Amino acid sequence: MSKILGISAFYHDSAATMLIDGKIIAAAQEERFTRKKHDSGYPFNAIEFVLKYSKLNLNEVDQIIFFEKPFLKFERLLETFVAFAPRGFKQFCRAMPVWLKEKLFQKKYILNELKRHEKNFKDQSKIFFSDHHLSHAASAFFPSPFEEAVILTADGVGEWATTTVAIGRGNKLDVKKEILFPHSLGLLYSAFTYYTGFKVNSGEYKLMGLAPYGNPIYKEKVKKLIDIKDDGSFKLDQKYFNYATGLTMTNDNFHNLFGQKPRNAQDENITQFHMDIAASIQEVTEEIMIKLARSIRNEYNINNLCLAGGVALNCVANGKILKEKIFDNIWIQPAAGDAGGSLGAALALWHIENNNERIVNSNDDMKGSYLGTEFNQEQIEKELISIGAKFETFEYADLINNTSEYLSNEKAIGWFQGRMEFGPRALGARSILGDPRSDKMQKNLNLKVKYRESFRPFAPSVLREDLSKWFDMDVDSPYMLLVANINLDKKN
Repeated sequence: MSKILGISAFYHDSAATMLIDGKIIAAAQEERFTRKKHDSGYPFNAIEFVLKYSKLNLNEVDQIIFFEKPFLKFERLLETFVAFAPRGFKQFCRAMPVWLKEKLFQKKYILNELKRHEKNFKDQSKIFFSDHHLSHAASAFFPSPFEEAVILTADGVGEWATTTVAIGRGNKLDVKKEILFPHSLGLLYSAFTYYTGFKVNSGEYKLMGLAPYGNPIYKEKVKKLIDIKDDGSFKLDQKYFNYATGLTMTNDNFHNLFGQKPRNAQDENITQFHMDIAASIQEVTEEIMIKLARSIRNEYNINNLCLAGGVALNCVANGKILKEKIFDNIWIQPAAGDAGGSLGAALALWHIENNNERIVNSNDDMKGSYLGTEFNQEQIEKELISIGAKFETFEYADLINNTSEYLSNEKAIGWFQGRMEFGPRALGARSILGDPRSDKMQKNLNLKVKYRESFRPFAPSVLREDLSKWFDMDVDSPYMLLVANINLDKKN
């Protein structure tokens, strides 16, 4: 029996995954235990969980793999500073102590951290390193329901790559093309996240949620920042950006182009300007992703597309690719961001390096992405009693009937069942439920329950057999990663 522990950490969305004989046994993000959103620290609690759930101690694990290669990342950092010198000296001085102390010698650092789980763990030969975008690609292809697929990954930046195209067949992945830093669709989107006053690496989905309230009137100005080729490849004009060498995403050239300074989230409200900016960058992002999808479909003549990387969490862009009918089938890794790198690295080691056969599941191998912690009735009741909570229990039928009644009366329901979701989306295991028919529900959930911006969207849940009656879509969408328009006859 082969046991592989996958780890992603130190940038954002730290996570751990356990494979046993190539099967996904458990996976979880560190933020779910520490309650620090996008926790980037060593995923101690997530590793403890996957070990415990798999009934293993660390010494029983055969191989441990980290989701990227720190030396290559350090090379990119140094080469970037040299290329842009003397600009960026301040950032260089800030980054170097951290790299020299922790990140550069990550194998030793990880080894020391692993000893927190098992004091006598000392076998460095068990520790491996994957490539960042290979981890993303593996997370997208190997759990997918396809024997063959073209895999498109896009995010901010890994070691050097920001966008890759790979071909997956059986248990192999072949990376065909790369776009390299500083040219990055993810960083372009993050620049606008920063510009509209949201936090980089965590607020991108807010920008996506803001976009429908605006008009893409700045689209042509956005295109001054980026040279987009017919095949979807692109180059960013670095005179507008500061992320390569500075401590901010954008610079004065960027601000002058659009006519305003970045929004200060502390004391500036969101205006129509920010909504229009959001709509503009969203539309350009969609255009690039559609061009990329169309060009790789034409070049490789493969019917199936897999997506991963942070940009693959842009469910609106995914929905546009689907609507264009470029590919017969699309599958998107539900933990498409860096958390999924822990899974992809482990799968890449199992299939590619260890050369193990891949058996394709016609649904997929993610188990609904319900890969985290679970608690039985006795544990739940014991916890509720310990905190002095008032509660009552119901038989299943009564529970469903009561919940339905509460929902129809515009009440919000906290729904907790089974194993916790892996990835950023609430998929019915740890979810807040509301009646989508109510014109008050979105605002009430945002302002009174979640204490967040009123414009933020929620995902509807619908019976599969009723999907095409309500939405302009007729494919499975179990992971909240595809957006489709509501049918015209349902809008009233």
